[in-house]
Amino acid sequence: MKRIALFPGSFDPFTKGHEDIVLRGLALFDEIIIAIGYNSTKSQRYFPIDLMVDKIKGTFTKNPQIKVQTYSELTAEFAKKNNANYLLRGLRNTTDFEYENSIAQINRNLNNELESVFLITSPKFAPINSSIIREVHRYKGDVSAFLPYQL
Repeated sequence: MKRIALFPGSFDPFTKGHEDIVLRGLALFDEIIIAIGYNSTKSQRYFPIDLMVDKIKGTFTKNPQIKVQTYSELTAEFAKKNNANYLLRGLRNTTDFEYENSIAQINRNLNNELESVFLITSPKFAPINSSIIREVHRYKGDVSAFLPYQL
């Protein structure tokens, strides 16, 4: 059976930390779907979703086993539709763990075939946070060191 993992998130923007988790996930999974969700708790994206799809696809052109899709439904349902039995998530700190643990429990309840797999963020990427990157970019700061593509 093919091991397909869903790597869900708003990816606003997709950072080098996200890239690191995906690349490390390739050692565990046959295919990884980077799933850009329309998050109902976030009223508006900073970076257009189509831009992120293009930038992420461009980042992984040499990795055909990595796909990029958008979705607007429960992650557990989207995983079922894509035959993904794993959710790939990165953890930077204990705050991330608490948040991700709660989500993993609910996703498992909604889809008992769905197993969450957590990778600890590589130390050099631990301080990278999409919210901070957006703020730096908003005020014309250089964010190139934090992104695997050029804006």
